[in-house]
Amino acid sequence: IITSFQFEYSSEMLASAGKILAFSLFVHTFSLLIGMLIYNQYPENMRKVLLFTTIFSNCGFMGFPLLQSIYGKIGVFYGSIFVVGFNVFLWTIGVMIFTGNRDRATLKKLFLNPSLIAVLLGMTTFILSLKIPGPVYTALEVIGEMTTPLSMMIIGSILAEIKLKEIFPGFAVYYGTLMRLVIIPWLSLLATNLLRFTPMLRGICVLSTATPAATMTAIFAQKYNGDSSFASRIIIISTALSIITLPLFILLVNR
Repeated sequence: IITSFQFEYSSEMLASAGKILAFSLFVHTFSLLIGMLIYNQYPENMRKVLLFTTIFSNCGFMGFPLLQSIYGKIGVFYGSIFVVGFNVFLWTIGVMIFTGNRDRATLKKLFLNPSLIAVLLGMTTFILSLKIPGPVYTALEVIGEMTTPLSMMIIGSILAEIKLKEIFPGFAVYYGTLMRLVIIPWLSLLATNLLRFTPMLRGICVLSTATPAATMTAIFAQKYNGDSSFASRIIIISTALSIITLPLFILLVNR
């Protein structure tokens, strides 16, 4: 994240970053409102997981490698701004979904979140046009290149915990997956078109929302006594089906 901010300061880029952050906060709020309306027929434990997966995509672990492959470092620059909105909601609304309350400990985790700290450091170097020394930059680059393999390892470890015959049954899994992979990204595409975002900003926003259910769903469900098995199933199904849906949204944002 930090090295992705190594650009010469530009007021246009800063304004674009502001648009990305505003859109991230908007889409998380909008997803929350939709989720609160459509899952009331499900048991409480399932409803919490479905609501969480509707709001939170895997915009970091899967989003960063995807955006870098399409847009280069500037894709990660803007993608990391989108993740700021994700983290704000994760450690406030996300925790409240499973616990029903918010405490100072969760707010502390928001401000001490590594990705948020990295964004603040990176933004400082961007605004002040500070260049990271060569050896430090190289070290950070090497660490950054671990993002893709590490994300695949984490997803793989989740896949390994579930028996294959337990993954597929149940309409609710596919309902949550449909919302995560199709409905929310499609609504995001409509919104960015209405807002007349540039093709790249539109792509950043839409593809960040089009990634599968966040791996934090299973982690939070397990930590706060939710249905972690159901959460893992949605993560697995949405991750598998994103192989089909993500290329379609890549085509749509680049029309």
